[in-house]
Amino acid sequence: MWENIDGLVMGCCGSDNAVLVNGLLLSGVLPGKEGLMSYLSHYYSPFQVVQEYERAVIFRLGRLLSGGAKGPGIFFILPCIDAYARVDLRTRTYDIPPQEVLTKDSVTVSVDAVVYYRVSNATVSIANVENAHHSTRLLAQTTLRNIMGQRPLHEILSERESISQHMKALLDEATDSWGINVERVEIKDVRLPVQLQRAMAAEAEAAREARAKVIAAEGEQKASRALREASEVIGDSPAALQLRYLQTLNTISTEKNSTIVFPLPIDIISYFMKAMEPRN
Repeated sequence: MWENIDGLVMGCCGSDNAVLVNGLLLSGVLPGKEGLMSYLSHYYSPFQVVQEYERAVIFRLGRLLSGGAKGPGIFFILPCIDAYARVDLRTRTYDIPPQEVLTKDSVTVSVDAVVYYRVSNATVSIANVENAHHSTRLLAQTTLRNIMGQRPLHEILSERESISQHMKALLDEATDSWGINVERVEIKDVRLPVQLQRAMAAEAEAAREARAKVIAAEGEQKASRALREASEVIGDSPAALQLRYLQTLNTISTEKNSTIVFPLPIDIISYFMKAMEPRN
C-alpha cells in the first residue's frame, strides 16, 4: 500500500510493518534488513542537499523553523524530529485549456492562454496555501473567463496585448500572498463559431466592394474634370488638336496593328458643307 504525503520528507522512523520513506508511506511486507538499512541511511541522514534551483522549508515538531528556507547546498535536520519540503524555484508554464466565454456583446467564443509563473517565496508557498501551483492554475482559468466576459468581441480580437497585461496584473496581485510571482501571460487563440466567421467574412467582403465602388466613382469624377480641362485647352488652340492627332497615330503605329483608322477632322467636313451651301 502506498500513500503520498505531499512531498514532505519526514525524519522519523516507522514500526516493523510501516515506514515513511521520502514522503511515501510503505506498509505491509518490508524488504530485507540490509536493503532497508541502506535506504534509510541514505534518506534519513541528518545532512541533506538541495539543488541551486531548490529551497528546503523545515518544520520542527510541526512548527516552521525560523530563518526561512534553506539552500542551495547542504543543510542539517534532526532525524525523528524535523520534516522538510523541497520547493522548486524555476519558472513553470501552464497552458490554460480553452475556455468557453460569453462576451459583453453576447457572442460565444473559445479562448486559451499560457501563463508563466514561479515561486518567489518558498516558505510562504508552503505555509500559506495547501497547493500553490494548483491554486494558481485554477485562478488563471477563472481570471481569463472574467476578463473576457467584460469585453466586446472587437476588443478581444484587437487588444490582446492590453488584455494580457491586465490579466497578469490581476494574477500577480492575487497570488502574492501565496509566494507566487506571475512573470508573463499571453493570449494564444480566440476561436469563433463557424457561422459567425461566415457572417464576418460576408460583412468584410461587402464593405470592400462598397469602398471599391466609391473609389471607382471618385476616379471617374476626377477623369471627367481632367478631360474637360483638356478640351478647353485644345479648343483654345487648334494646333493642339492636330498635335494630339499625330501623337495618337504614333501610339497606334508602335503597337504593330494591321489596321489603322484615320479619323477625319471635322473642320474639313465643315469646309465642304459651307462650300455646298451657295449651290443649294
